[in-house]
Amino acid sequence: MLAVNYSTIRNNLKSYCDEATDNGETVIVTRKAEKNIVILSLEKYNQLVKAAQNAEYLSMIDRGLRQLEAGNGQQHELIEVKDDEETMG
Repeated sequence: MLAVNYSTIRNNLKSYCDEATDNGETVIVTRKAEKNIVILSLEKYNQLVKAAQNAEYLSMIDRGLRQLEAGNGQQHELIEVKDDEETMG
C-alpha cells in the first residue's frame, strides 16, 4: 500500500496507475481536510465488490437460519411444473 499526496499523484499519475494495475498496489491519495481517496485496479475493485456481495448473501442465509431455529419458519407444499409450462414462462 502506498500513500502519496495529491501533488505527487498529479505529476506522476501514469506511474501510480501502473503500480495499481501491474503490481496490484493500492494507492492512497492524501488530500486536505481528510478527503483522501484510493486508487486500485478494476480487478481488485471487482474482487472487493464480490466479497461484499458474498458477505451480504451469507448474512441473509445466517439470518434465515436463526429465524428457522427460533421457530419462525413456514412449511409449504412444492408445486410441480410440467415441462411444457417451463418453456412458456
